[in-house]
Amino acid sequence: MQEPDLHDLSDDADYAASLQQGSASMMMTRSDSGKSTSSSVPEGAEVVYLKDNVTIHPTQYASERISGRLKLIKQGSSLFMTWIPYKGQITNASLSERDRSLYTIRAVPFTDVRSIRRYTRTLGWQYIIVVLSSGLAFPSLYFYNGGVKEFLATIKQHVFIARSLEDANVFLVNDFQNPFQRTLSSLELPVSIASRPSASVSDGGEYSSYELQGRIDGSIHEDIPRPSQNHGRQKHKSHDPARDLTIQVLEKFSLVTKFARDTSSQLFRESNSNGYGAIERKSSSHSPPDIPHEASMDAKVAPGEGPVPSDPLEFDKMTLVWGKPRQPPLGSEEWEIFLDSEGRIIDSKALKKRIFYGGVEHSTCKEVWPLLLGYHAYDSTYAEREYLKSTKKSEYEIVKQQWQSISTEQAKRFTKFRERKGRIDKDVVRTDRTLSFYEGDDNANVNILRDILLTYSFYNFDLGYCQGMSDLLSPILFVMEDESEAFWCFVALMARLGPNFNRDQNGMHSQLFALSKLVELLDSPLHNYFKQNDCLNYFFCFRWVLIQFKREFEYKKTMRLWEVLWTHYLSEHLHLYVCVAILKRYRNKIMGEHMDFDTLLKFTNELSGHIDLDSILRDAEALCICAGENGAACIPPGTPPSLPIENENALLYTQEEDEVL
Repeated sequence: MQEPDLHDLSDDADYAASLQQGSASMMMTRSDSGKSTSSSVPEGAEVVYLKDNVTIHPTQYASERISGRLKLIKQGSSLFMTWIPYKGQITNASLSERDRSLYTIRAVPFTDVRSIRRYTRTLGWQYIIVVLSSGLAFPSLYFYNGGVKEFLATIKQHVFIARSLEDANVFLVNDFQNPFQRTLSSLELPVSIASRPSASVSDGGEYSSYELQGRIDGSIHEDIPRPSQNHGRQKHKSHDPARDLTIQVLEKFSLVTKFARDTSSQLFRESNSNGYGAIERKSSSHSPPDIPHEASMDAKVAPGEGPVPSDPLEFDKMTLVWGKPRQPPLGSEEWEIFLDSEGRIIDSKALKKRIFYGGVEHSTCKEVWPLLLGYHAYDSTYAEREYLKSTKKSEYEIVKQQWQSISTEQAKRFTKFRERKGRIDKDVVRTDRTLSFYEGDDNANVNILRDILLTYSFYNFDLGYCQGMSDLLSPILFVMEDESEAFWCFVALMARLGPNFNRDQNGMHSQLFALSKLVELLDSPLHNYFKQNDCLNYFFCFRWVLIQFKREFEYKKTMRLWEVLWTHYLSEHLHLYVCVAILKRYRNKIMGEHMDFDTLLKFTNELSGHIDLDSILRDAEALCICAGENGAACIPPGTPPSLPIENENALLYTQEEDEVL
């Protein structure tokens, strides 16, 4: 049955391109595939499905789409999927060829695929999300002119797939047993699924996925040697890009020796004396029995446990210089130095650097946070900020009145409003109630927290409200002590962190994917351990990323960490390096005790309240500097908290109506 055209696509660049090519969609038969694609697939392989103009959207703007060709390739008894972006068709200058290469899907065997979810918009195009056995997912693949049914039908001819009993739009791949779901209920956050490991691709008489991808993509990407050229080669190839990249990172430590030279000898002496840093010694008495002191990288494994692979960054301790010492927070008197007579910031970069190394005193946060969050501009004057405050207060009241004016009779017929209000009412009464600012019955600040979240659900109706948002708003209201100002600061924060709460979790998957690449870059033995133990989904870091470590540190330290992250001084993705730093601090315990996913999840949750913030920030800073451009290349463009690149003519894609809640 032909799918109806629900949109006029005449102004769509991808659709126009498909018309010029004369084939927006194309299914290839087995006999035709060998003739037309013999130059791009190895002998014995055949293209059983081909679809042009399948598109991904790295950001929310249509102008920044990346279009490419989707293929299903049968090779022996194995089925592979590839998606190759078109070469030299950059519709937006902000997207480079490197960005396109980063999103390339190269010969993924379906033995590595856990499920495929199909989304059908009420208005718009269908798209799918392919989830791997590791729990990570590829970006959504949009089908501009149909083809999803044919895609799934072709897969069904070669691979066992079955509809999920819980969701008819989810197709489980190679699910021969009853589905085994491990939820993250212990996080008290949106549920995620950790999938079982899948079988590897058979090597008998077939190309490996890595070798096959080179044969398939050879016309677009650099050639990869044929299997005959690799005869007798070990599994870890000498030209393995990941290994070469790690070597580059290690070499970059020679550049770090100039960094914080005045502290290096002191840190090295402390490390050699007893394996603990100065801050760790100070806080060691507060560590719980089941959590080790924050040992340095050379901590030993407990007796009777297997050897732990050494940290690759330990190869030369004389060049291992961690970040600069932390400074006292920025006070009101020092704050005045950064302002001119009319209230403009004289040197925003110097201010960000100062806050990065010390944070802000609470008495000054009310003035500084709106600047860090982007609510106020750094070059705005006192008068301009007061004027904006006045106009925004009126705008806030207008949005607030929209839900306040809903009558009881209206609410009975407004399911989404009732559900959102119910969730918010439940969450606010258990958000930071131990803090004096929110404690007690009938607390006015709890009511304000509720009103702001309800108002935001009407301000951003597509996103609405999700559990965890109250955690992000709470410190902002605590600092601003003004309902309207707290609301607009929260709006500015959600402009960056909103994708964390999308129903399809693309924002979270993007960050966890980047985290896995950073760990692979900065600690390949730890990455390999996670891979061997089915932990590559990194869901044990889910809570850290979702609410920015809100539950990992005490309240004031969380605020200090957020100030550091908001400066974007070294990287706007410093929170990912914080994750790496924490994992490296406990790598010996994780590997030495052979933690599986469930044990690791429990362990990371129990770290809450026992992580030394200053030490982790210093480690994260050094790791970020060490990784340099290679680290930045691990993070896909548009990964939160990146803001979408502004484009006045761009179409802003929002969540579909049935995914709001």
